[in-house]
Formats: sequence, structure tokens, C-alpha cells
Amino acid sequence: MSVRRSITLAIATLTATGLLTACGNPDASTDVAAPKGEKDTGINIGPDQDRIRGKKVDSIAALVPEEVRKRGTLRIGASATSVAPLGFYATDDKTRIGSEIDIATLIVDTLGLKGQFEEVSWENLFVGLDSSKFDAVLSNVTVTEERKEKYDFATYRLDNAAFEIKKGGGWKVKGPEDVAGKTISVASGTNQEKILVEWSEENVKAGRKPVDIKYFQNESDYYLALQSGRIDAHLGPSPAAAYHVATAGQSEIAGQISGAGGDLQGKIAATTKKDSGLVKAYAAAIDHIIEDGSYGKVLERWGLTGEAVEKSEINPPGLPKTKS
Repeated sequence: MSVRRSITLAIATLTATGLLTACGNPDASTDVAAPKGEKDTGINIGPDQDRIRGKKVDSIAALVPEEVRKRGTLRIGASATSVAPLGFYATDDKTRIGSEIDIATLIVDTLGLKGQFEEVSWENLFVGLDSSKFDAVLSNVTVTEERKEKYDFATYRLDNAAFEIKKGGGWKVKGPEDVAGKTISVASGTNQEKILVEWSEENVKAGRKPVDIKYFQNESDYYLALQSGRIDAHLGPSPAAAYHVATAGQSEIAGQISGAGGDLQGKIAATTKKDSGLVKAYAAAIDHIIEDGSYGKVLERWGLTGEAVEKSEINPPGLPKTKS
């Protein structure tokens, strides 16, 4: 599926009225809300989520290493950064909600375990995996060739990135030349940063101006910078950009790219320490929730239908290493 089609579907779903209301609640107006000052997407962002739940599948649960089965919990790391609709805070400002948590919950249910969630900074997600503090990370992690040296991946969503600009900005991004001399923000340590740095280097080699790269980790900071004119664009995950465009009404998408760069379609994956023995269980659980339809319901709920995968892949080709 093309990047353009996926982002279009995401925006279309988010802006549909009355389509994505809370499950099991006939009075949607009581718990369907939008953040202060933003448009109502029809998505329930209240603390009472009434999540779609799964059931244990014995044959898949048997794939979990004995040590984890005996413990009975799956320790899951997620980024503390608030990025809707992936992972963010409900209207009570303390309950964590979003598509990543919903998918993780379905995986945990299928494995017959109890999810133990912890939110940390982006870089500490990988520290947590390295130290065996986490059994898994489900936090919009892209498969890359460099990461595959230390981690195993079971894919569950397509990875696309988008350049978000101030509404009426009047420019489009199709390649490196379109961002030459522009001031663009990105979150550090992400694959979006890697792609932007490579584009800037490509521009310099071609005799064009480099990209002036700014770093923001918090959504509110880079959107404030965008509206004040301190940056020309922000490069981040397409689902987050689509959600912000649909709710805030102050920005637009200037261009989309694959999260793996080039002609390779990026993939988002459940991430575990290499050779932990868990990746096959994750992939089997993801395949199961795809087949039983619960996965599709979660993506539809958050406006991410265009990011769906047909099956989980273990360690597929990822964003290439930086050429030295």
C-alpha cells in the first residue's frame, strides 16, 4: 500500500463523525472528547477505554519461554512521550491510552499473561531491553538493520513518516532537494532523524544547502515552534501527523516517505532482546489477532487502517545502515 493512500485513509477515518465511538456505550457524547481547543475526531480519549480484549490461545502461549510463563507477566516498555494516537494521555491527564497499548494488550491476552507497562524516555526503551528489564517494547519502533544486530522484531504495522508544515505553507516535500536550507525538527534517536540527516548530507554533496535540524522530544514543543515560525516543518510518524492535522486544524501534510527510506517499506514491530526466545510467540500472537479481527478493530478505532499488515514478519529487511 502506498504511503499516500495510508495517510489519506488515516485522515479520512479520523475525521469521520460518529464512526469511532467507544465500544459498548450507546451514549457516545459522555466519553468521546477532543483535547481542549481541538476538533472532535469521534474517538474516545477518555480514561474509560473499554478496550477490545482477546483470549488465551494455548498453542501460542506454549511458545513463551518457561521463565516468563511462570512469572505470569509480560514487562512492556513504552515511550513516555505523548504522541496521539499511538500513545498519549486520556482526558484525566494520567491514564495512558492509544493504539500501541491496545495492540500490546491483545498480544498479552493471547499469550495468557498479564501486561506490566512502564513508560520511559525513548533511549531508555533500548536500555531496558539490554538489561532484560523489559520483555518487549511496543512503541512505534521501526525495524532497522542496525537494530537487528541486538534485537528481534515481530512486525505489526506499516511505518510511514510525514513532513508536517503550518497550514497554507505552500510547499511540498518529495525528496532531499525540497528540504535544502529548511529548518526541520525531529525527535533524536529515531529513524526519522537518520533519514533527515542522510538527506541533508546528500544535499551538501549535490551543492545544495544542508538541512538545519532542530531536536524536540515533546509534541507540544515542536508544534509551538511550527506555529511560531521557528521551524519550517516537523518530520515524525504519519499517524501522529494525521491525528494532529485532523484535530488541531493548524497544519497540513507537505509530504510522506517510508520510514525505511528509499524504496523499502518500513515496518513497526514488537521488539525484544535478541535470542530472548519471545519473538516467535509475539509473531504468532499478532497473526492470531489479525485473523480473529480484533487487530483490525483496534486500527479502525484509532484511524490507522491504512497502516495494517497482512501478517507478522520476523526480522524483515529494515532501514539500511548509514553508509560510511
